[in-house]
Amino acid sequence: MNKWIRQIHRWLSIAFTLAVIGNVIAMVRQEQAVWVGLLALFPLILLLLSGLYLFALPYAVRWRNS
Repeated sequence: MNKWIRQIHRWLSIAFTLAVIGNVIAMVRQEQAVWVGLLALFPLILLLLSGLYLFALPYAVRWRNS
């Protein structure tokens, strides 16, 4: 399962990067669309959750083994 979480985390980071680039392009073109700004929010929330899981994983394994 950890392998899947890591792979999902990597793909989410790519999606987030593309969304931020799209947001910057929209700002440069001065297109005021709310959905463009919110586009990066969804992958960012999922990145936060998967990142917290990956961060806590070594501590949980140590706690479980002791």
